[in-house]
Amino acid sequence: MIKTLRNLKLFKLIPLTLATISYANYANAQQSSPHIKPFTATYTIIHKSDPVGTGVRQLKYLADNQAEYSYHSDIKWLIFSDQRQETSRVNLVNSSVTPVEYKYAREGTGRDKHYHWTFDVANNSAEDLGRNKKRDIEFPSDIQDKLSYHLQHRLSLIATPTQKTFTYPVISTSGKIKDYTYQYDGEEELMLPYGLVKTIRFKREVTEKKRITYAWFAPELNYLLVKLYQMKSGVEQLEAQLAKLEEN
Repeated sequence: MIKTLRNLKLFKLIPLTLATISYANYANAQQSSPHIKPFTATYTIIHKSDPVGTGVRQLKYLADNQAEYSYHSDIKWLIFSDQRQETSRVNLVNSSVTPVEYKYAREGTGRDKHYHWTFDVANNSAEDLGRNKKRDIEFPSDIQDKLSYHLQHRLSLIATPTQKTFTYPVISTSGKIKDYTYQYDGEEELMLPYGLVKTIRFKREVTEKKRITYAWFAPELNYLLVKLYQMKSGVEQLEAQLAKLEEN
């Protein structure tokens, strides 16, 4: 069971301190991306019906049409512990997200991991700061990092709510690019710690890893992710449910 938890891509469709943002930065951000207010969303993470931790996802706007999208989680279960912090700094224009910087840190039971990348998408270059290596990469125009695609997916749902399939090219921490595809999987009304919400459900399947992720988004909350369920080889990995939402 501990091995199962250790191998989680913990709560990455969902994923932080309270947002802080100057009026000037928010005003500038509204001109480029008026769709989402700065927010902090807190989730209860569940394993086999038991609460085992919390996850927090946050958006705040910066100067020069940039935003910071971040996620952290803290999980403790029996002798297992896992703390993760992930941050993506992006350029944000209208409904288009372009990654600029990506940071990831994982500590706890098992091997710790730390990654730090910067991206110059216009010039097809990137730098792996952790390994002190520069890379020439032929970026697709809609490239995303391993966190920014969650923000892009929410913006895509707002812009085209009836679309059934969404595919995002995502650069990994090794510099490889792989398509992540989400397929519409129905509608459902959920009772969450946050309350009763109507949702649309999407499914992402990674066949080679035998992993399936289901993600629920609430149109009434501007397509915020409100629930996540992940399973691998038919075994539940985790569930996360929205508990609290603060918009600034």
